[in-house]
Amino acid sequence: MDNWFYAMAAGVAVLTGIGPALAQGYIAGKAVEAIGRQPEAANSILRTMILGQSIAETTGIYAFVIAIMLVLKIS
Repeated sequence: MDNWFYAMAAGVAVLTGIGPALAQGYIAGKAVEAIGRQPEAANSILRTMILGQSIAETTGIYAFVIAIMLVLKIS
């Protein structure tokens, strides 16, 4: 295939990083709200928040790896 196809695919892969960023911000905001309502459950809420953010981040990491692979395919 042509190099433009790989460049477009890498650009789309990089744009998928927006989703995890929005999800992590939403998760953190909801965790802060929950801690504000129930301060005694802060440890449990923080533990769950960190787990959720790590799961949300994996899609961003996969997209980054795919974008790097496509960029290296071009050169």
